[in-house]
Amino acid sequence: MTPGHGDNLIHRPAARLALEDGTVFRGRAFGATADAAGRPLTIAGEVVFNTAMTGYQEALTDPSYAGQILAMTAPLIGNYGVNEEDMESNTVQAAAFVVRELSRVRSNHRATVDLSTWLARAGVPGIEGIDTRALTRRLRIEGAMRGILSTDDSLTDALLVERARSSPSMAGANLVTKVSARQPYAWEENLGVWARMTDDVRLADPRRRRRIVALDCGAKQNILRHLTERGCEVMVLPHSACADDIRRLKPDGLFVSNGPGDPAAVNATIATLREIAGEVPTFGICLGHQLLCLALGATTYKLKFGHRGANQPVKNLLTGHVEITSQNHGFAVETASMTGADCEPTHVNLNDGTLAGFRHLSKPIFAVQYHPEASPGPHDAAYLFDCFLLMIESGRPISAEQMRRAWEAAQPGAAAPRPAHV
Repeated sequence: MTPGHGDNLIHRPAARLALEDGTVFRGRAFGATADAAGRPLTIAGEVVFNTAMTGYQEALTDPSYAGQILAMTAPLIGNYGVNEEDMESNTVQAAAFVVRELSRVRSNHRATVDLSTWLARAGVPGIEGIDTRALTRRLRIEGAMRGILSTDDSLTDALLVERARSSPSMAGANLVTKVSARQPYAWEENLGVWARMTDDVRLADPRRRRRIVALDCGAKQNILRHLTERGCEVMVLPHSACADDIRRLKPDGLFVSNGPGDPAAVNATIATLREIAGEVPTFGICLGHQLLCLALGATTYKLKFGHRGANQPVKNLLTGHVEITSQNHGFAVETASMTGADCEPTHVNLNDGTLAGFRHLSKPIFAVQYHPEASPGPHDAAYLFDCFLLMIESGRPISAEQMRRAWEAAQPGAAAPRPAHV
């Protein structure tokens, strides 16, 4: 075991988390406690909770958390530190971090730094020592709220609450512009050692290399790793790329990534997808699922407190199988609005019945609301990347039989290796 944090917890400044409903939680600061000039930090964001027991590094670096103050429901966080490999982007994306107890030690052979030091280097504050059960219960009952995390003791509780109430709402916010790539780039990294330690990925036939254009709305890196692991050549484009930008690359498939904010506000990407989705086989994940639905004429709405965690049950309506999935979203697609769009639901969230996936019935388009790449979370749904390659090969909508065969091939003990076309 290695001492977890170089600074003495006793001498850390006090911190407060103020919610727009007037609730104020008091605790101790960790991570960044002041800005570069030494001034106390006061950070605004939508306060949300994640129910995963592990995976805090992946969550904090997931661009979908941009603009949010992330609270973990697991009571002890930081015990295995932070490493250089488990990054879902190049930096911390969450606005601030909330935990019940910050581990005093880090104990993992892969760890290179403790959680508090890592957050401090990124300029991201945290608060520990608050009752995260009470916070989570309040968010579940009242819904996700705007909040302020502050280390400034000169500000009154009433002023912090007022600042929370006057901070921007997540509804109507286009945060994709803050996290999307600025320039096109090629992605080459695959799953590496993790592909050899799990049964859900077998190398695709290198003779069937496919070119994939990924629209980056805040893409998690493990999604891109899954595509390259299956022998794909991946070119990442900014979310603002137009249909002609995509066509010039002559892709075999189009992928639309996850990302933060209100999907209905990402007008440029919706317009692009309205023009090109289905012209080449198209697959979307999370925000990409919502953007594709909007492009096809559906509507979205804000969930009360969202789905964030690594244990969300989803039923595949085409195969009857239930998958335990990783999820991170605060908006959903109105299922009834899909009627008339020549689409049908393929997956449903078993906790609340919300739409978790769809397929187009006449065009090669399908998408899911959850994260088949996990990171963190279970690997139950990784077969969906194989379904994408199946759809690319056929040029037709994904079928129930193709999904069933891809799922069966991904199960432990299935014959290996399997080609990309299953």
